[in-house]
Amino acid sequence: MLRASSSEAVLARLSGSQAGHLADSGVATPLSAHWLFVYLYIFIVSLVLALSLTPIFRWLSFRWGFVDQPDSERKLHAHAMPLLGGCAIFGAFAANVLLNYLLILPLSSQINLPLVELPDLRPYIEGAFSVWQKLVVLLLGGFLMLLLGMYDDKYELKAWIKLLGQAFIGAGTWLAGMQIMHFMATPVLSLVLTVLWIVTITNAMNFLDNMDGLCAGLGLVCSLLFGLIAGIQHQYFVCILSVAFAGALMGFLPYNFKPAKIFLGDAGSHCVGYILAVLPIIVTFYRHNQPTRLSVLIPLLVLGVPLFDLVTVTYIRLRKGRPIYVGDTNHISHRLVQIGLPQRWAVVAIYLITLTLGLGATVLLWAGWTAAFIVIVQALCILALVTLLEHFGHK
Repeated sequence: MLRASSSEAVLARLSGSQAGHLADSGVATPLSAHWLFVYLYIFIVSLVLALSLTPIFRWLSFRWGFVDQPDSERKLHAHAMPLLGGCAIFGAFAANVLLNYLLILPLSSQINLPLVELPDLRPYIEGAFSVWQKLVVLLLGGFLMLLLGMYDDKYELKAWIKLLGQAFIGAGTWLAGMQIMHFMATPVLSLVLTVLWIVTITNAMNFLDNMDGLCAGLGLVCSLLFGLIAGIQHQYFVCILSVAFAGALMGFLPYNFKPAKIFLGDAGSHCVGYILAVLPIIVTFYRHNQPTRLSVLIPLLVLGVPLFDLVTVTYIRLRKGRPIYVGDTNHISHRLVQIGLPQRWAVVAIYLITLTLGLGATVLLWAGWTAAFIVIVQALCILALVTLLEHFGHK
């Protein structure tokens, strides 16, 4: 499903034999110990920024009137809850990326620090700056999704208007060159697939934002998985973006895990969903030297839980004759609580299911047909087991 076009290939310009050549010449490659230090630095900067920004946006939520009032049905919190958590996450992510991209990255190639051995970034500078347009689109798209969600938090947009806004942002992302390139895709099919993917993942994460720490924590796990997969394939630029986003989510999570002090709001879930949709678009999952093309299924497995929840909840609402866009308590998180799990452990269980599916998906990068088939069947069995536990456990 996801294969890079010629322009996206720049993001992975130092892969395979090129990375090996650099390693032989003494230049640090994206999975070396030096690069692990860079990833850790990027993660910590986002973490610290999010930890600092979240209390500020919590205060601004009350000042600007972005609060979620409790009700007697689905919103069971006792007090009005601030809703601008997504602004803290996006602010930390964007500030980290822009600071390092515009300032630290150029300087690091020219300054030698005493007693500090850093990777030689000079071979990567040209490739990094050649994709600045895509970085702008990623940040701009995330910001527009954030604004769309903020407007919905404040004024409760009609479902079709919100869907149209999501599709517009998805189409803009495609026009900017970040596209799903199927093996036999025409431009029209590529546009449809890209917009459908972005809209689906955005709404899946929005649907799943129904319990303290769930959407943010799930986004953290998925971001780290996409970073791992990009790192394995020497796609260092995408890996850094994934790690930066994971750090921002991690910094927000202490304020959002039960008992939450601030919510993501629709603004946050839209932004998280959009970035999680775009990250796998700019990762190259299939190359001609791989044994199967099933590696293109990796994003479906990494994001399997929110997709599974979206499909099951939609089915339940249609079966009961209810509008798809009207919330209820039929999500996977609610059903795990109904069978006896405390809310915190239901959320942790979903983290672990996502991590299991995602780690299994990495095998598809090098697996033959038999091993790939086993991985896919295993993933389906895990989701089937969850369904059985929810159904018969509740009874």
